[in-house]
Amino acid sequence: MRIALMDAGIGLLAAAAAVRRLRPDAELVLASDPDGMPWGPRGTDYLTDRVMAVAEAAAAQRPDALVVACNTATVHALPILRARFEPLLPVIGTVPAIKPAAAGGRPVAVWATPATTGSPYQRTLIETYAAGVRVTEVACPGLSDAVERADPAAIRDAIDAAAEHTPTDVRAVVLGCTHYELIAERVRTALGRPGRAPVVLHTTAAAVAAQTLRRIGARPYPKAPRPSPGGLHVLHSGRHAALPAAALAYAEGRLLLAAPEPAQGCAHAR
Repeated sequence: MRIALMDAGIGLLAAAAAVRRLRPDAELVLASDPDGMPWGPRGTDYLTDRVMAVAEAAAAQRPDALVVACNTATVHALPILRARFEPLLPVIGTVPAIKPAAAGGRPVAVWATPATTGSPYQRTLIETYAAGVRVTEVACPGLSDAVERADPAAIRDAIDAAAEHTPTDVRAVVLGCTHYELIAERVRTALGRPGRAPVVLHTTAAAVAAQTLRRIGARPYPKAPRPSPGGLHVLHSGRHAALPAAALAYAEGRLLLAAPEPAQGCAHAR
């Protein structure tokens, strides 16, 4: 089994780690675009061209599924990608978890990039899945860039700024950018309030991983042995590369590079 995931940068780590947890035996192709990032502030034509180029490079590795592990790319390019690759190659997008966050009927905040915040796409999701629920859209300028650089001070400052714009009665927060999932616990801590229950963060990586397996007719098998060697393939703007150093600042990146567990004994030897 081979699963390809794509994003402009290391935001794909969360979904990749979620796939690894469900199917340790799956080979992973991580396709990013350091030459063309960031995608969010660019025009639609530029973004679509870059996304398609990264997708073509990933598809050339002959995966069983292609995960668009980026909210922005999903918004602008998912229909084009599906028209190009399906039905031979299933393409799975990433949509902010607004529906489950709003299910309780209590106030919700959606943290997202400035390009996504207030966009027709996000507003449509809110209108469709959170009718009657107070939803606050919180722009997080600089946060995804800080996560990409693994810059602790910049991450802290961006989280603190976003927390200040999040109403104090909000106990459900949607992380509307895949980069943000890498710092979920730091976000939860920043939003903590004395005497109140912890904030519930709604993320997408686990759901995307599960949907990916469903699309290819595979079942979760967390105890499957990991492939060794060659279980991880990294592409940077189409070039074979190593996982960037910044990825190792996050548990998800370290999980992907962890050595497979040694074989257990010779119980079945004859």
